[in-house]
Amino acid sequence: MASADRRLSQDFCEVDFVHPEAYRRARSTLLDDRVYGALADLFGAMADPTRAKIVHVLRNQELCSCDVAAVAGVTKPGASQHLRLLRTLRLVKTRRAGRLVYYSLDDEHVAMLLRIGLAHLGHSDASTGAAEDSAREAAPA
Repeated sequence: MASADRRLSQDFCEVDFVHPEAYRRARSTLLDDRVYGALADLFGAMADPTRAKIVHVLRNQELCSCDVAAVAGVTKPGASQHLRLLRTLRLVKTRRAGRLVYYSLDDEHVAMLLRIGLAHLGHSDASTGAAEDSAREAAPA
């Protein structure tokens, strides 16, 4: 058996059988396909290293678009494209102050996604605000 065939056989059942009750239970948990499309778009936005970097720096502070470009190491037009997509997907929000446009994370859920992703990857980075978040979560409501 070829190596690829052996790996494939480890990932799939050796018989072609569906367990009706398990199938019905699993199907009943599914949401509308549009929800999965939106979810894929959300995670797709973070699939780009530059956008992930932008979200990470905005986790700690609000930055104007020029500063975002400089910190991310991209051109202003490049940063603008990334920020437009992040804004469209409601990962970041804007605030205008005269001729400047400032960006920050849209809400705490975005910061939570970042923390969870970094934790999953095994990164404990002080700049993610992990200590601050732990203290906030431990505080009585």
